[in-house]
Amino acid sequence: MLLRHVPDRRVRGDLPTALGLALGAAADLLLADPRRRHPVAGFGTAAAALERRVWRDSRAAGAGYATVLVAGAAALGTAGTRLTRGRPAARTLAVAAATWTVLGGTSLGRAASAVSGALEAGDLPAARGLLPTLAGRDPNALDAGELARATVESVAENTSDAAVAPLVWGALAGLPGLLGHRAVNTLDAMVGHRSPRYARFGWAAARADDVANWLPARLTAALTVATAPLAGGSARDALRVWRRDGAAHPSPNAGRCEAAAAGALGLRLGGRNVYGSRVEDRPVLGEGRAPDSSDVARAVRLSRAVWLAAAALAVVSRAVVGRPARRG
Repeated sequence: MLLRHVPDRRVRGDLPTALGLALGAAADLLLADPRRRHPVAGFGTAAAALERRVWRDSRAAGAGYATVLVAGAAALGTAGTRLTRGRPAARTLAVAAATWTVLGGTSLGRAASAVSGALEAGDLPAARGLLPTLAGRDPNALDAGELARATVESVAENTSDAAVAPLVWGALAGLPGLLGHRAVNTLDAMVGHRSPRYARFGWAAARADDVANWLPARLTAALTVATAPLAGGSARDALRVWRRDGAAHPSPNAGRCEAAAAGALGLRLGGRNVYGSRVEDRPVLGEGRAPDSSDVARAVRLSRAVWLAAAALAVVSRAVVGRPARRG
């Protein structure tokens, strides 16, 4: 009796992409963001130019705008994948360059440390001037304690958005995932906030960012629990506060990251935030003391531990699992 041939669909690893993720993460750790002609800045310039042409006070217009830009970024990644097919060295270099471009873990830590340095020196005007590189709230009326809280909260949230999420999407989808996620995240920062101009036009960009960061935010919280002792924190309290307070935050994602960080560091986050003419009274996360300037360095150490752990997971998962092989 003849045996019917069954194609082999076993899963094999993707070593070139895995190595590219590792090299890109190392480049970010050592060099931070590219200082000149950053591709993300170029994307932002193009997005702003398109917005001037297509803006309408309409969700449909905003959805079309976001779709075109995100699809374009993902298509660029797909083209890079096809061009490097069968060329492992080229694939590794392309993924490494893209990973370095989209990761922001080290730059996040440096920006937070700059605010902390100004606070330690007692230079409130300098600290207020630096805060907009991290957070969108109005810094003008913030005292030292509120500046420290804003910085710690931003580090906790952006550890997911700027570092863990790109690595997750790189592991899941390679070059298209890296570039597509960065497009989503950039558009959310540009048009996703609740201002009169963007309440409707930016709705789709904000919702896309919520979806794209749902899994990375929860992985960030889990890794915060796992790495809390490396920053002198408590894994038990990180897990407890994450589970208790994470859903209280108005963001479906940021609250998980901030609550886990609050528990890990023994801090109390949340409270009143002012964004221009808009005021938000956010629920308290954690039950520790209010942050001060010394806590920023602890938050940065925790952030680095979290995103480096995420990088290791991304590399290993891509190397071991990779993509389905279709031989036959």
